[in-house]
Amino acid sequence: MAKIRTKWICQNCGYETPKSLGKCPDCGTWASFVEEIAVEENRNNSNKVFFDDGSEAKKLDDVESVDKIRFSTGLKEFDRVLGGGLVEGSLVLLSGDPGIGKSTLLLQAGVNIANSGKKVLYATAEESASQIKLRAERLECKSDNLFVFSHTNLDAIKNQIEKTNAKILIADSIQAIFTPDITSSQGSVSQIRECTNILMDIAKKQNITVIVVGHVTKDGTIAGPKVLEHMVDAVLYFEGDKYKSYRLLRGIKNRFGNTNEVGIFNMMDKGLEEVVNPSEIFLNQSTEKMSGSVIIATNEGTRALLLEIQALTGTTSYAAPRRVSNGTDFNRLLQIIAILEKRIGLNLSKQDVYVNVIGGINVDEPAADLGVALAVATCVRDVVISDSTVIIGELGLSGEVRPVCDIEKRLNEAEKLGLKKAIIPKNCNSKKYKNLDIIEVERLIDAITACCKSKVVMQ
Repeated sequence: MAKIRTKWICQNCGYETPKSLGKCPDCGTWASFVEEIAVEENRNNSNKVFFDDGSEAKKLDDVESVDKIRFSTGLKEFDRVLGGGLVEGSLVLLSGDPGIGKSTLLLQAGVNIANSGKKVLYATAEESASQIKLRAERLECKSDNLFVFSHTNLDAIKNQIEKTNAKILIADSIQAIFTPDITSSQGSVSQIRECTNILMDIAKKQNITVIVVGHVTKDGTIAGPKVLEHMVDAVLYFEGDKYKSYRLLRGIKNRFGNTNEVGIFNMMDKGLEEVVNPSEIFLNQSTEKMSGSVIIATNEGTRALLLEIQALTGTTSYAAPRRVSNGTDFNRLLQIIAILEKRIGLNLSKQDVYVNVIGGINVDEPAADLGVALAVATCVRDVVISDSTVIIGELGLSGEVRPVCDIEKRLNEAEKLGLKKAIIPKNCNSKKYKNLDIIEVERLIDAITACCKSKVVMQ
């Protein structure tokens, strides 16, 4: 006989406990436990038989290459993040803030795939079929191979897969779909985990590519149990400011390609358009240059991007000056300010410091350290850096400029966009450039002197 009992599950991390707790001991979230019914089956290990489903192990040389079973989404930026395109039989999780454009992206990709000859089933659990039709008309998307099914029951969706003979399933969203086998409500940890497990079984056994949409919490993490991200083959984040037109598709996990890859789109009236040369849109195109503005070269996956960093300093009347960082790590900004004060001699104890990365891009890599330091230092001394200079380098605590990876890729991007000078760490590059003057520096003070129009002495 099956035993029925109740258990309490944290809706944030999936922690289980036999009784309700005010605070989750695993993730620290308050009031996140929900009671669910659990059914346990009695299992007799003595009745186990040898399992055989007809599958056999293969030699590694006999396994088919992933590149042979890839297909394009029709969006090059989407394919870039996926590692070259979707893989047959894979399970992809796409997450992002509400209204950021997840459904628009998947509808455009679904129509492109359908027009290539593959049947696509768009299963929407949050919208009606007429709403999808309205979006398709606005985006001017048409295809005879794209099927729309509005239902929340996963069993009904499975039946439609068989009826339409679809090879690609888009499930929007995993939090709104439920399976009758689980008694808990939609969006609960148990439902999300079980539905994802069923979709993974469909993808692997029937060789169907499945793309599921996931909601995010107010902290920016994917709603549901953390095991959800472990089960899928790829985790993608669609991010950006919904009040601005640019969107970033970022790969966090990818079993078939490079991680931390980024695709850039522009939200227009008729859908998302791919940005061919993103470095141009993130650089300031104004003719008047001000102090505190520098150009850096950062890596986003396999792509080098040129970004503009701006700094603003001002005297404060308060005992504790403000430090504001938008697009860069706050703790790293505090470290750079400490280096400027100790190693260069800048007195910033009475100065508010604001740092901003133009375009809404988040720069986390250390290669932006030198650019941030020069932006702050030149703003304090009111010195304008030439807009044809790119700054690359990591800062050590003693004020030394340390090498960074993929320096040639960054310099190639700078030369392509017409920049004339590059300040980089010493002994970091061996390639010669025809139109790019390379200046190698060992210490921060050397970089300050090299980038300014005249020698500046910090006191």
